[in-house]
Amino acid sequence: MTSSAARASRPPAEVVSLTTDYGLADGFVAACHGVIARLAPALRVIDVTHLVSPGDVRRGAAVLAQTVPHLPPGVHVAVVDPGVGTSRRGVALGTPEGLLVGPDNGLLLDAAAALGGMTGAVELTNPRWLAPRVSATFHGRDVFAPVAARLALGAPLTDAGPAVDPATLVRLPEPLVRQLPDGFVAEVLTVDHFGNVQLAAPAELLDPLPARVRVRPMTGDPAAEDGPSAVDGWEREVVHGRTFGDAPVGALVAHVDSTGRVALSVNGGHAAELLAVDPGTLLRVRGYGAVGDASGQHG
Repeated sequence: MTSSAARASRPPAEVVSLTTDYGLADGFVAACHGVIARLAPALRVIDVTHLVSPGDVRRGAAVLAQTVPHLPPGVHVAVVDPGVGTSRRGVALGTPEGLLVGPDNGLLLDAAAALGGMTGAVELTNPRWLAPRVSATFHGRDVFAPVAARLALGAPLTDAGPAVDPATLVRLPEPLVRQLPDGFVAEVLTVDHFGNVQLAAPAELLDPLPARVRVRPMTGDPAAEDGPSAVDGWEREVVHGRTFGDAPVGALVAHVDSTGRVALSVNGGHAAELLAVDPGTLLRVRGYGAVGDASGQHG
C-alpha cells in the first residue's frame, strides 16, 4: 500500500488522550499540550490522568487499558517511562479502534488488546516527526506528543518509522491468578484513589463463592510446583456483595468492579490501608461454608 493510500484509508482522529506519571505540580503536561496544539490546534486533548505513581508502569498500563475503550477513536499517548533516554524504543501501535504511542516497556499492550488487538507496530525514528532537539529525559514532549499530533492529523503509521515485529515488544509479567477448590489466589493489580484493591482475578472466580469469604496474604514463587503458601498474620472476613453498600460501614466487601475484575473495598473506607497491601501482593480468597451452595450466594 502506498503512503497516499494508507493516508486515505485512515481519517483524522477525533482526539488525543494523555496518560502519564508527570503529576500536576510542574509544566510537563502543559508542554505536551502545547506541542500538540502547535501542530494540530483544532485537535481535542483528553487528560486521562497524570497522577500515576512515578515509574509505576503496571498501574499506568491498567488505567490506560481500562479507559481507552470508552474514549472516542483517536491517538492515545501514555508516558510512564523510567527507562527514558536509554536504549528502550519509542513505539506506535495500530489497532482497529485507535493508535497508541509511548515507550516500549509494556505500557501499551493491554490497551492494544482492549482496542481490538494490535494490527501493526512501528519504532519512532523519523527525525522529521520529532522535536529538533530531543531531550534525553523528556520524550513525552519531544517524541510522543509530536508523533501523536501527526498521526491524529491522518498521517500514516508507517511514516513514523520502521515496522517492529510485535513479538519483540516488551511485555509486563503476567499477574498471578490461580483457581483453587474453595476459592483462588490472585495478585493485587492496582489500588485506586479510593483505596479499592483490584485483583487480577476475573469475575467468574468470585461468582461461585458463598455470601462470606475470607482473605489472607500469601507468599511464594508463583512458578514453583507447590505454588504460593500462607504467611503468618491476619485473615479477614469479607462480605461477598455487588457493591460497597452491601457491607456495613467500615467493613470489607469483595465484589466485581467496573472492569470485570474482583476487587476488595471498604464501605466508607480505604481497603488498601486496612489490609496493608500494595500492587504485587498475593491474596488468598476462600469461601467458608459450602462453596457454590445456593443458600450462601449473595443476592
